[in-house]
Amino acid sequence: MSSGGGREAQLKHTGLRPGWTTGACATAATTAAYTALLTGDFPDPVTITLPKGQTPSFALTTEEHAGDTAMAAVVKDAGDDPDVTHGAVIRSTVRLLPPGSGVVFRAGEGVGTVTLPGLPLDVGEPAINPVPRQLMREHVARVAAAHGGTGDVEVTISVDGGAEIARSTWNPRIGILGGLSILGTTGIVVPYSCSAWIDSIRRGVDVARAGGLTHVAGCTGSTSERTVTGLYDLPEIALLDMGDFAGAVLKYVRRHPVDRLTVCGGFAKLSKLAAGHLDLHSARSQVDKGFLADLARTGGASEGLAAEIAAANTGLAALRLCEAAGVPLGDLVAARARDESLTVLRGAPVAVDVICVDRAGTVVGRSSVRGPGA
Repeated sequence: MSSGGGREAQLKHTGLRPGWTTGACATAATTAAYTALLTGDFPDPVTITLPKGQTPSFALTTEEHAGDTAMAAVVKDAGDDPDVTHGAVIRSTVRLLPPGSGVVFRAGEGVGTVTLPGLPLDVGEPAINPVPRQLMREHVARVAAAHGGTGDVEVTISVDGGAEIARSTWNPRIGILGGLSILGTTGIVVPYSCSAWIDSIRRGVDVARAGGLTHVAGCTGSTSERTVTGLYDLPEIALLDMGDFAGAVLKYVRRHPVDRLTVCGGFAKLSKLAAGHLDLHSARSQVDKGFLADLARTGGASEGLAAEIAAANTGLAALRLCEAAGVPLGDLVAARARDESLTVLRGAPVAVDVICVDRAGTVVGRSSVRGPGA
């Protein structure tokens, strides 16, 4: 993001210190352990490259090497964010596998296992999300290329006390049992400050208007930013990192209008907006599967399908049920979220469209553009 708004503005103007995700920590530990297997030495500190090019270094807190297995651990530093995993010890145990095996992920102690459908991982898989997996694969490949390895390894991620920490998260409710998830799309934990974030949203709108832009996009995160940029080729200053604060974007744009506002975000988050929630944070609003079932009925869902939706584990699971049945739940959610946005705008001269994406950034729902009074 530019310095006009979004995450960088929040950090710059508040002095809050960013931290590192569990995915970044797991990648650092994996890199160190695999390097030790191939060279006999643990790099300490170990440096990794994050998806946006940052190169943080991590000190090792523990290291062990025996035969074809090595383990390295780092302590998670969440910066100034009140993250429940701050201070947790993230371990990676790497074991050499026969050529052609690839990178195989395992859940060690304190890392959960997926037990219900509706998440971006198959049932039975360790709760290591797709982006951290890809980051670890990339670093394994780099270490292999640098030191003559094959890149065929088993990677077991563990978190000391992770099962206990997970009780303070939503993991048990969504069927991730036994511990924490290994998360992160950028590798960076942005310190949570409600007032600072909303101030950065306002600053972003002001910068866009001052630059003569007539079309801005409120995005829930980096994945939706990439999607909306690809669709509309918007300049960087047109992107408002709204996070969970959809209401803050809508209320400020109501007082400081632009010709067009695109709202782009994850299907589950935008289903909350469709249901009338303006704060999309998981601690303050939940996906209402009963609401999704009612909405699906308007799109032709049978009573049997509606019952399955209402009982679904996650919003994504409800969406997949509808996709299989040919019910356009994504489009219905996008259209309802657009109409809720127009209600908040109270007739301000702003046309709105909404785009729902999945975790990979694929568009799963899209509304038409509608203005006040349409």
